[in-house]
Amino acid sequence: MRSAARAAGLPAQAAPPSGAGPDPEPGPVWTAELSREDDTLDTLAEEWDDLAARCRTATFFQAADWQRSWWRHYGTPGGLLVVTVRRDGLLVGAGAFRRRGGPLGGLTALGGGLVDFTDVLFDDDCADRAAAEFAAALPLTRPWHTLELREVHPEAAVQKVFEHWRGRRRRFADSLCQYLPAVSMEQLLKRVPGKTAQRSRVKLRKIAEAGVEVRSTPVAEVPAALEELLRLHFLQWQERGVTREHRTERFARHVAESTTGMVASGRAVVHQFRLDGELMAVNLLLLCPSFGGLYLYGAHPQLRERLDIAGLLFAAALDETVGAGIPVLSLLRGQEPYKQRWRPDRLPNQRLLFGPKGPAPAVTARAGAIRVRQAAAHVLRTRFPRLKEALLARRRC
Repeated sequence: MRSAARAAGLPAQAAPPSGAGPDPEPGPVWTAELSREDDTLDTLAEEWDDLAARCRTATFFQAADWQRSWWRHYGTPGGLLVVTVRRDGLLVGAGAFRRRGGPLGGLTALGGGLVDFTDVLFDDDCADRAAAEFAAALPLTRPWHTLELREVHPEAAVQKVFEHWRGRRRRFADSLCQYLPAVSMEQLLKRVPGKTAQRSRVKLRKIAEAGVEVRSTPVAEVPAALEELLRLHFLQWQERGVTREHRTERFARHVAESTTGMVASGRAVVHQFRLDGELMAVNLLLLCPSFGGLYLYGAHPQLRERLDIAGLLFAAALDETVGAGIPVLSLLRGQEPYKQRWRPDRLPNQRLLFGPKGPAPAVTARAGAIRVRQAAAHVLRTRFPRLKEALLARRRC
């Protein structure tokens, strides 16, 4: 146990004279702890989700079900580090990291390329103080120590840790995320040009006339529904390549395990779409108080030939998000053409890099590598878009 309570730096005071009144009430006791046991996330699960409910910036990727499942299927034994902050024993700050291999080592967040938002958790009632205690507890003391966090929302809780950090730090742009207001489909169509809105209304009428049945999946049926989602996902992308990791058994196990728990707690919904009694599409919608997120879907190619898949999925997601009182529907990362049709608002995530005080060659080297890769990506995107698409296709296969 590492104590994070600190002296205030004031001079020592003599005992008050007799009759000077009662002693002032003692302040809260703050403590911070570093846990490296592989079962720490399981042990903290109930407290973790209770804290997430008190953290306005928490997303579905910070849910205990997602974090625990990812660590079980992707973690390396002995590589977990969990930082916790308590105020009078109550958990008010928490974050999970993993040790990264390679010559520079360091820490990074759980989730890898499978999450669209990385963050930690702080109780809204004491977020600033909890972030300061959290920053002081991070074990980044040697010149080769770093903590690198990808896909950080500009309003994420970990931004407070960045503000309190007294060592080396760097901030970079990361993936672009896109957002739509959670409103009715008719209101959403007011965002797009008249001709596009008219064509979309025709497509939506065709969906309604086709009689597509939309059903939310009960918890007990979630694993089977996600198996169908992945089957349809592979089928729809077989000509253009599927993200390689989505083909693995560990991803299938992770998404089934984590989603089952999140459906049970109201953090996710799995929609099934049937046409003429046959299952033709499955969509996974993740939910948090700030926004819903369209995470992954699968659709039969024959359905695409008959109906507008984007309109079908967006309509169901909007209905679910609006019904839950959630104000925003996130399209998460990626700039696929079907997303641009709705004129979404754009907001880039950030990439945060932390290092120790004083000389920090690892931070300098890592920051340089990030700049080089971002410059290369910019050149590919702006000057050689076809080459970029070819490289992405190879990664998917």
